[in-house]
Amino acid sequence: MQLLPEIDAFTTTLQKQGLHAALNYLNSRTPHRYTGIFRFDGDTLRNEVLFDRNQPAIQRGDDVPLAVTYCSLVGRAQAPVQILDAATDPLAQPITTPVVSYCGVLIRDAQGQPYGTLCHYDMHRCQERTTDLPLLEAAANQLFECLHERK
Repeated sequence: MQLLPEIDAFTTTLQKQGLHAALNYLNSRTPHRYTGIFRFDGDTLRNEVLFDRNQPAIQRGDDVPLAVTYCSLVGRAQAPVQILDAATDPLAQPITTPVVSYCGVLIRDAQGQPYGTLCHYDMHRCQERTTDLPLLEAAANQLFECLHERK
């Protein structure tokens, strides 16, 4: 699958307009309501940046216990996780969360260690989009440096 135009558009948006606008770009390509960057911090998942399609002015969400998130599965497996419908997906069963649809990839730090996740999620079932994962993975490769520069 050729992602060059999509990743170029993401990169340009990230460089010229910042993280929130870049998440908006990613979110515009998915049926999920939310697109976010989350950081692992012990037993807590910290929201660094959030795009909410229904409330675009919001730029950050709540921090939550890591154990009640699908991001914990991404961190544990160090691999992408896609859950179309939590009610029917066995992978989702041990997690108690209102999130029904999830698509997330790992963000690594400068040393290659797990830093957090880039993900789309929704409280309702969303249609599967297999093109989300390759674009999210390509985008995630750029995000740690951008997050680090921001602090």
